[in-house]
Amino acid sequence: MDPKTGFCHQTGTYSSLRPPVPLPPINQPLSTGEYCLSAFHRSSTEGAAIFVVNATTGETLSYTRFLSQVRSLAYSLQQRYSLCRNDVAFILSPPSIHIPVVYFALLSLGIVVSPANPLSSNSELTHQIQLCKPVVAFATIETSHKIPSLKHGTILLDSPEFISLLTQSDIDDDVIKKVGVDQFDTAAILYSSGTTGRVKGVMMTHRNLIAKMAAVGAFNTSQGESNEKPRGSVTFVTVPLFHVFGFYILLAAVLSADSVVLVERFDFEEMLRAVEKYKVTTMPVSPPLVLAFVKSELTTKYDLNSLTRLGCGGAPLGKEVIKQFNEKFPTVQLVQGYGLTETMGGATSTVDVEGASGYGSVGRLGADMEAKVVDPETGDPLPPGQTGELLLRGPLVMKGYVGDEEASAETLDSEGWLRTGDLCYFDSEGLLYVVDRLKELIKYKAYQVPPAELEHLLLSHPGIADAAVIPWADEEAGEIPMAYVVRNNGSSITEAQVMDFIAKQVAPYKKIRRVAFINSIPKSAAGKILRRELINHSISVSSSKL
Repeated sequence: MDPKTGFCHQTGTYSSLRPPVPLPPINQPLSTGEYCLSAFHRSSTEGAAIFVVNATTGETLSYTRFLSQVRSLAYSLQQRYSLCRNDVAFILSPPSIHIPVVYFALLSLGIVVSPANPLSSNSELTHQIQLCKPVVAFATIETSHKIPSLKHGTILLDSPEFISLLTQSDIDDDVIKKVGVDQFDTAAILYSSGTTGRVKGVMMTHRNLIAKMAAVGAFNTSQGESNEKPRGSVTFVTVPLFHVFGFYILLAAVLSADSVVLVERFDFEEMLRAVEKYKVTTMPVSPPLVLAFVKSELTTKYDLNSLTRLGCGGAPLGKEVIKQFNEKFPTVQLVQGYGLTETMGGATSTVDVEGASGYGSVGRLGADMEAKVVDPETGDPLPPGQTGELLLRGPLVMKGYVGDEEASAETLDSEGWLRTGDLCYFDSEGLLYVVDRLKELIKYKAYQVPPAELEHLLLSHPGIADAAVIPWADEEAGEIPMAYVVRNNGSSITEAQVMDFIAKQVAPYKKIRRVAFINSIPKSAAGKILRRELINHSISVSSSKL
């Protein structure tokens, strides 16, 4: 193996250059919740410290109350609702200090956590529920109407009944220990579009999540030794708690005994105000948010000196934006990473990459991860400096897609390699660069928007004969969905009518935001949309107008 790149010419495989992370014995019964909480008990002496703050309402939850509520809710769910290991719980709620309690109670009992976007349309949620087959749901008064009748009903997080579940007395403290969760049980079903088609339910095992948390613990230890990681870190959560990034942050906060600041609706200035008020130290960010930090004059109104690190993921970040950020915030470390929902977020990171050599890179492989870069046509492995499709393997790779064996087989091969659909290359220092993607997902503010889903909806309109959806470059959002539409004979449908038709059926981030009318959609002999031709056409039209 080349010690600089991690590449082995004999196998065509890149190995992580980071030290391996020890994991619990593979046959030891252990849930993610139990793993995180045991690490928390070892590292924390401040049970009264604040765990979660709702910056919108001012509500707080201390670690002492959090632990008490987790035990009480777990006991109530087992005794009152008869929930069992491997049951699935669907969660549909805006950010709330109750969400981490729900997550940890469910995980500790071996119940599968399946959180979804509360802004999803009824048809989107119906599809997700058909995939994960929940027996119970957690929702709010505003979102509960979107959930069908389930075996154990829907528990309202904003009801007196739910609060009573958090405050049970005479609890059997051994109720969680008696469950005996297998590490290879499914712990969570998180939603992703995968590499093609409609939304998919990504099955992450307890082993996957424990591996992720073990890496966090190893990082904390190394940073503690160098006195770079502040004790009592405070993370402002800019990402939804149903998203893989938000889900990971809650687990990591408990493991590290850190504090988390939430807001019910994200607003840039409210975020800046919270950074100043709560002395926020770390924050997950998307490229549009990094751009806002760079360009907004509001940043000068608030004291942001507590910030030490921003973790950027979800979409590529431009070199110029990185340089501008570093110039404006020289004391804040901007860490980039690459990953998918299918790898529990970051599979690579720039956390140990120094200087300007890593500009544009998403860093090095995480501990215990392996990669291949293969020719998209032949599947042959490629050495450093050559671009091909990225394949990943390791303890973070998902179990598969729930209820979709065909998609699982297309994405995961028999040797455990995950096809990412992304065109990448490793350089001579083992740094990964994302060049383009084979998959056709549009990344709107780090959200995944599958064109096929929008095309299916467009074709259901009587005034539309054919349609294709492509990404349109946008400085603020990264990409926005743009539709090329072929009108039916006699149809006079307008751009506004097309956008309104879609907006009524999808979550806000999936809205079509540009429309162009065209005589025909270019397709291959097999009927596949030649999306690249449309993208090139949109670029040429845009250039001609400048």
